[in-house]
Amino acid sequence: MADFSYLRLSPAGEVQRPDVNIAAAEVASMANQLIRVLDDQHQAVGPWHPHLEPEELQVGLRHMMLTRTFDDRMQRMQRSGKISFYIRSLGEEAIGVAQGMALRPSDMLFPAYRQQGLYMVRGRPLVDLICQLLSNTRDMCKGRQLPIMYHWRDGNIFSISGNLATQFPQAVGWAMAAAIQGTDDVAATWIGEGSSAEADFHHAMLFASVYQAPVIMNLVNNQWAISTFQGFAGGENQTFASRGPGYGIAGLRVDGNDFLAVHAVTRWAAERARNGHGPTLIEHVTYRAAAHSTSDDPSRYRPRDDYERWPLGDPVERLKGHLIAIGEWSEDRHSALAAELEGQVSSAWKEAVTYGTLNEAPRLDPHLMFEDVFKEMPEHLKRQDTELRAEREGG
Repeated sequence: MADFSYLRLSPAGEVQRPDVNIAAAEVASMANQLIRVLDDQHQAVGPWHPHLEPEELQVGLRHMMLTRTFDDRMQRMQRSGKISFYIRSLGEEAIGVAQGMALRPSDMLFPAYRQQGLYMVRGRPLVDLICQLLSNTRDMCKGRQLPIMYHWRDGNIFSISGNLATQFPQAVGWAMAAAIQGTDDVAATWIGEGSSAEADFHHAMLFASVYQAPVIMNLVNNQWAISTFQGFAGGENQTFASRGPGYGIAGLRVDGNDFLAVHAVTRWAAERARNGHGPTLIEHVTYRAAAHSTSDDPSRYRPRDDYERWPLGDPVERLKGHLIAIGEWSEDRHSALAAELEGQVSSAWKEAVTYGTLNEAPRLDPHLMFEDVFKEMPEHLKRQDTELRAEREGG
């Protein structure tokens, strides 16, 4: 039986919203509260209500639904042998989407592997993402990366790394550079609660505190680090947000399945950073509804009905319920949008496979393996490249 009695919850609308220039020490108690906006009747309440226009909420719902539709299709493609590996963000879509919408396009993003919504918000074509999953001739990573480890220089989204937590100090370094250059752009980065055990997390926190870097440091507490419960990463002692005050950084906890609350907290942290008041650590309390990846079987370590009993609900359903409650959405419009997005993902898949698949041509040029590493290629690699060309021409 699922048991979430360990969660520290706060009623919707109860947590106060401080000024963005408040000292980190003065908000230390907020690390043990939970910022929520949507109540059980789908109404937005309290001082963190971001007062977004209905049209913007509808865009957010669309991005979340597109993220989920894309994830579901790619999961099916992996199970049918057309993709080698995949990671879904089921249950966590509000984090990437709401935060992406709350930030500027010029802000630099350093995601982990479960923030697909950032790409939806910033408009990366689905075909580009699928081609990376297929490692085909249009693969942005040229076949050198695990599937889902995207990047997008023009969209200001840094490369995802398979080495966990490297993005945290990288984001702090970028933020420090932005401050030195005199811009008011901020960096935002994401990490799972399990990865917070890595030294890179603590290095980043220290440097962000010492240099008051304009960075938003997001810790996504989805309760499970692969098969290890969040308590083993330190969650049984203190909230993860409480690590912020220990470094002199403002630490907030937010309902990660509440689109409005996530948007509001992100906007607060961004304004704080832009105005020179330093970094913020945000703990997003959410739940990984699906397996860690296509290589994982969660039924081996947790009840099958866990997500159905998760007390903070589903982010898509909650935003949908809010829009219906305020008269700006309906079940018919929701069904029509779902069908539209299914068609969009299907069309993108059909186009992407024309550039090659795992089993069918066209294929990546193998000579790409010699490029993009050295400014001037060493002699031994030049010889290997020449030998490969000769072998291919002679074979």
